[in-house]
Amino acid sequence: MRMIFLAVLGAAYGLLAAAGVFTVLVAVGLVPRFAGKTHTAEKIVLYEETVILGTVFGCAISVFARYCQIGSFLKELFPQQTGIIMAAGNIFEALFGIFAGMFIGCLALAIAEMLDSIPIFARRISFRHGLGFAILGMSAGKICGSLIYFWAGLYGSAQ
Repeated sequence: MRMIFLAVLGAAYGLLAAAGVFTVLVAVGLVPRFAGKTHTAEKIVLYEETVILGTVFGCAISVFARYCQIGSFLKELFPQQTGIIMAAGNIFEALFGIFAGMFIGCLALAIAEMLDSIPIFARRISFRHGLGFAILGMSAGKICGSLIYFWAGLYGSAQ
């Protein structure tokens, strides 16, 4: 009985957290903005469904990580191709990191734009020209910081 209660409680909290995430995405208008910028508004339902499916699969993988280790399964199945499996895993990890970083960056800029923080900041410091270069500089700084963080192995010292 206790396990059923914990399962129901966990599912309820998970749904509550997911509702909060989707509320932020809807309030910011991230998906319609992407569709508008790419001139593919007819596919907005597909975009929304891929965001939902990505969230569901990400939650499932994080909760059931022990059962989702495809690399370990493939290494046991094909022990002689370990190098190829490791290279494919590294490529997948790099692609995932790039796309996750782009999504988080776009979300952060969409929230900043929704709050009108960039135009307000530009007016306060009398910044008239080169706002695009300033945003590009912030992006380049974020990329350099991330590369240093992972290259120097700082993520291991934070645990």
